[in-house]
Amino acid sequence: MIRWLFKWLLRLLALAVVLGVAALLLLNPILRVVIENRIRAQTGLDAEIGRFHLGLLQPTLEIQDLKIYNPPSFGGAPLLDIPEIHVEYDRAALARHRIHLTLLRLNLAELDIVRNEAGQTNLFSLGLPPPGRALGGANAGAQFRKQTGFDFEAIDVLNVSVGRVRFLDLKNPRDDREQNIGLDNCVVKNVKSPADLTGLALLVALRGGSFFGALLNTNR
Repeated sequence: MIRWLFKWLLRLLALAVVLGVAALLLLNPILRVVIENRIRAQTGLDAEIGRFHLGLLQPTLEIQDLKIYNPPSFGGAPLLDIPEIHVEYDRAALARHRIHLTLLRLNLAELDIVRNEAGQTNLFSLGLPPPGRALGGANAGAQFRKQTGFDFEAIDVLNVSVGRVRFLDLKNPRDDREQNIGLDNCVVKNVKSPADLTGLALLVALRGGSFFGALLNTNR
């Protein structure tokens, strides 16, 4: 009886080890699907993530090859192409339901602005703020808390790269154009509110030249 019980305990232990390893191997793929579904639920837009990695020993998170797509009314083409999001966070703050990022590195390769055949522009119809427009708002913290369940504390170091922006006119393709922003590793420190990103938004707008100004004038 004891020998039989010992064998079954060993089998159960082996099974637990196998399941534990499988859980670790499947953790990142499962989280990748969860995040894709979360983006879809909150924005109504389809999303694809090429690779998702949550560090188990280090407080890091990496998302690679993230693409968020326009809805069918705007052609269904990619809206955002983001090759990399790298996050390093404060575990102690997270335990207190506060978001404190020690590093956030964001590489936005391409933003596609689309005007459909009805004359609507995705950037405005989807409720996205156009680059260069004033940032901030007294209720920004409350909105963040409502959407995430966490209080935002700070980003110690924000590193942003922006590649290019494109304008696609589905009704009149001759109006299609693109602008290279060419912003590489722009660092902003101690970000505690959207207002702290105003300088970054202004820099993107300046590098865009007349691109964003023409877009704003078109949609007034």
